[in-house]
Order: sequence, then C-alpha cells, then structure tokens
Amino acid sequence: MHQAQVSEWGQPPKYVEAPQPDAPGPGEVRIKVKAVGVHQVVRSRASGKHYSSGMPPHIPGIDGIGTTEDGQTVYWASFDVGSMAEYINLPKRNTRPLPEGTDPIQAAGIINPAMSSWMAIMTRTTNLPPDFTALIVGATSASGRVAISLVRALGAKKVIGAARNKSALATLGLDASIVIENDPEKTDFDTLGEVDCVLDYVFGPLTVHLLKSLKSSRPVQYVHIGGLAAQDISLPGAVLRSKNLTIRGSGPGAWSMQEMAQTLDQLLAAVKDIPEQPVKVVRLEDIESAWNEEGSERLVVVM
Repeated sequence: MHQAQVSEWGQPPKYVEAPQPDAPGPGEVRIKVKAVGVHQVVRSRASGKHYSSGMPPHIPGIDGIGTTEDGQTVYWASFDVGSMAEYINLPKRNTRPLPEGTDPIQAAGIINPAMSSWMAIMTRTTNLPPDFTALIVGATSASGRVAISLVRALGAKKVIGAARNKSALATLGLDASIVIENDPEKTDFDTLGEVDCVLDYVFGPLTVHLLKSLKSSRPVQYVHIGGLAAQDISLPGAVLRSKNLTIRGSGPGAWSMQEMAQTLDQLLAAVKDIPEQPVKVVRLEDIESAWNEEGSERLVVVM
C-alpha cells in the first residue's frame, strides 16, 4: 500500500510505499481510507510544531472517512494513528457510522472545523435562551462558515457574521453582517444590538473593541475558539465590571474527548445538512505538490 509521510520537519509529505498494517487486534477495525481533510491542526502536526507531533517519520491526518471490512462507511478521529494511508487499524470506539446520504468528501473536509463551533455551544455555553442570537467573528473562515449552519441547528434564530470580506459575507445566508476594518477599532459594532453568544475565531485587538462596544441588555456568553489575528489581548477590568459578560475558551482541555465522543453522533447528523463547502480534492499520490498550494478551499486527500 501507499501512505503520505513526513521524514523531516518543514518538508511537505511524500507519497511512499509502506507495508499494510497487521491484522486488527482485539477491539480494532481495519479501515480502507476514502478521504482525509488537511485541517490546520494537521498542518501544524506535520510541521513538527504541535505538542502531539511526536518524532518523524510522521503520517499526517487526524480524522477521515473510510469503509470497514464489513462495508460500513465510518468517520473516525485519532491523534494516535495518521490518516493518510490506504489502510489503517483503529480502535472501534474511535469510529462512528457516517449517516446515510452524507457526501464523504464534504464530511472529510468539514467535520473537524464543524467541531469547533459545535463543542463551543454544547460545552462552553450554558442555558442559552430559546431562539438565541449568535455573533460569529471570522464568519468567512472555514470554521466560521460551517458554524452558521450549526448554531442554527442548535437553536439560534438570528446569526450575525463579522469578517473583512463584505462580498463573501453576503453569500453566507446571514441575518446581518459586520465588516471588519483594517483598523479594528474602526469596526462598527453599533448595529450589533442584542446578542446572546459570541463565537470568536479572530481574537486580538478586534476582540477588545467588540467587548468594549457590547450594548446588549441580555447576558452575553463570549467563547474564544481561534486566534486568526492574535493570541493575546489586554482587556480593561472596567469592561468586565460594566457588562453582564461571561468569557470562556473552547478546545481540547476546555472540554474532554469523552464529551466530544458523547455528542459526535449528533454532530454527524447535523453535518449532513450543512450547505456544500468549498474543498479542493487531490489524490494521495499528488500530496507533495499540493501541500503548499495556497487557496481558500479546505484540502481533501482521496485514496
């Protein structure tokens, strides 16, 4: 069989021959891999910069779509077994049946980014009101686009998106939008109005300006998910004292893998109804040349 392999940190994966895995052990299943998404965490691990990278040689991929030996199509997630190989063995507990009718290419590309907003709402907010209003900061990112559908599936009646690209915002089916200016403090949040939760993929000075600008009379639950602009902020204490504001973060550690497993079937059911997202499909044998290509689409590797 073949697999993708990083032999030296900083180099793109190469298409190499490898022996097929041994027969599955007790509690394991063999999966014929169909499609694997190249997510940000996959790139970070493959660069050697992620805490879970280990040592080379490294097989990229943390999740994917494939078929078991009895013909069932499944989704799996694992930091222990690299996904970009024609066959892998995994603990059966790491797999979930893919709902019938789900596009495997789309699923491979969007389940991981979907998990960020899904787990943020499911585990890092509490007692959101019926028909709540959500603000997604970074709404045109891969994760932000998917979050629009998922927060609606979880009860949001109004979804507001904030991003730099005005024309892209107009294509996302939002109820309202806010254009992020080059100078974050010039971003106009005056039209935001009442909001119940904020999912933030951007962070940095824009977040400080947003929290200062909040005028909602209702409790606001802010969840930090990503740092596309920065990893640090300096927030005046007066902002916390003057507003009914809860600040949390979402990611592994803020929630447990057990919590993720408990809600994964529900997430997979919701993913089936997410509008088609932009992905770029490449064959495994082309992984080296495609790895560093720039583009807004999520890269999906097929076997």
